[in-house]
Amino acid sequence: VLTVSADKTAKVWDIMEDASGKVNRTLVCTGIGGVDDMLVGCLWQNDHLVTVSLGGTFNVFSASNPDKEPVSFAGHLKTVSSLTYFPQSNPRTMLSTSYDGVIIRWIQGVGYGGRLIRKNNTQIKCFVAAEEELITSGYDNMVFRIPLNGDQCGDAESVDVGGQPNALNIAVQQPEFALITTDSAIVLLHKSTVTSTTKVSYTITSSAVSPDGTEAIVGAQDGKLRIYSISGDTLTEEAVLERHRGAITSIHYSPDVSMFASADANREAVAWDRATREIKLKNMLFHTARINCLAWSPDSRLVATGSIDTCAIIYDVDKPASSRITIKGAHLGGVHGLTFADNDTLVTAGEDACVRVWKLVVPQ
Repeated sequence: VLTVSADKTAKVWDIMEDASGKVNRTLVCTGIGGVDDMLVGCLWQNDHLVTVSLGGTFNVFSASNPDKEPVSFAGHLKTVSSLTYFPQSNPRTMLSTSYDGVIIRWIQGVGYGGRLIRKNNTQIKCFVAAEEELITSGYDNMVFRIPLNGDQCGDAESVDVGGQPNALNIAVQQPEFALITTDSAIVLLHKSTVTSTTKVSYTITSSAVSPDGTEAIVGAQDGKLRIYSISGDTLTEEAVLERHRGAITSIHYSPDVSMFASADANREAVAWDRATREIKLKNMLFHTARINCLAWSPDSRLVATGSIDTCAIIYDVDKPASSRITIKGAHLGGVHGLTFADNDTLVTAGEDACVRVWKLVVPQ
């Protein structure tokens, strides 16, 4: 018989003829420390001894060779709110985050790659990452910059940005530069120092920064997109784009930076030509509810949208919006995170605490 306990151990018992039990072996499960390692369930299936912890970690032991190191894997227990893919890493990896502060590392073609342990394990509202750094914010005014070395997190540096962030952005070509937006301000960050805070008269709901850090797009409650040039610590408004009829929920530059896409709470997405600031693809109106997230394919040909209507929709910017690919019921409760692993592979995350990988098949 296999049993588990809140003492974080599993025990294999020999049952005697008189119905008494004798411990045959005690199995110790590796964990992250704390109450999350308490074991709450188990299963003996053929040669597999499986335990599950309060924190959602599964450990699989071999019944025939219990001294063998167990296989461990885990996932999220709460809504997965963001996905970040690292195409230059070897092996190629991806990070997913949930609002309870859990960050999971996934390896393409393998699956679970471990959980990142932060020394300050606060809740996560906004998250962005570069190859060697994480930037997170929670439900207060603090932004944390955390060095990342493989799957190890270093000591976080924190900075008060004067308001609760609603979007975090890294300039990919200058990762020490970050643009943070709150409801009423645009904050420029160099490493862990606030270099500029620009107050605005409108309510900010989303933002994006160009890879070279010279341009920012700020979306607002009024549905307008305001484009700013960035020179040093100075922001200069260059244009205001009006198309959306609802609050802006997501903005992303295409990888080749020739376009950007925006989405709103009134279920519409728009792909824009960056040079002319004209609409590149219109009539992206096939969701039935608020759009939560956007993502571009590496070749800048496809743009994907995820919505609380549970669907993900993929558009080709060189074709009419009606030729879209729709993934119905991608996540129960809604899609909250999107990223492309390659030009034909979309990764989604959502309210159901799941991360799913989809192979895109273009209809003939």
